[in-house]
Amino acid sequence: MKKHSALSVLGLVFLLFLSVVMTATANEKKEKPSEPAWVSLFDGKTLDGWHQVGDGRWEIEDGAIAGKTDKAAKLYGLLVSDKKYKNLKVRFKFKTLEGNSGFYVRGYIEEPDRANGLQIEVDPRGFTGGIYESYKRGWVSRPTEEHVKRYMNFDQWNEMEITAIDGYVITHVNGIKVAELLNDPVQKAGHLILQMHSGNKMLVYFKDIEVVELP
Repeated sequence: MKKHSALSVLGLVFLLFLSVVMTATANEKKEKPSEPAWVSLFDGKTLDGWHQVGDGRWEIEDGAIAGKTDKAAKLYGLLVSDKKYKNLKVRFKFKTLEGNSGFYVRGYIEEPDRANGLQIEVDPRGFTGGIYESYKRGWVSRPTEEHVKRYMNFDQWNEMEITAIDGYVITHVNGIKVAELLNDPVQKAGHLILQMHSGNKMLVYFKDIEVVELP
């Protein structure tokens, strides 16, 4: 009888423990807010949601946005999101074959072709992933040449993710941290901007552009 009683007590303790764990797990799921979903900004077929500024051609090619110039352009070629963003994560794939390019967050346009804001470098042989403030501070966070060689797939597809939350900005290329800013003053909402640099013959590709807006 004593043996059976002991087993019964252990069974009740186990059931009570299991109930507490299940209740805590259920409460945690209720309290934890759902993660915001990634939203696609490019349907692979059209430039809906974007508008062009300056020189060069932005075309759809094999499910990607291709930025092209046949010769060195006088003006920058810019592809600007219709919508503005402040706090966000944005990710995309890119391939740079000719010329110098960039991807802006919190950008704004001054006619005819000046893109202001934080430009994340996209360069086939340069400091891709580094952060540059156009027309103001210049480089604010830049990787070394040796670091670039460790994360870049030259002349192939690469993936970049940019996070901007108030004054905090960080970039990753192919999953590796590249550049970071703390307490950055550029905190106003602005456009996402794809860039073709003036004075360059250009061939650059972007695809799978997705964004998450953050509080």
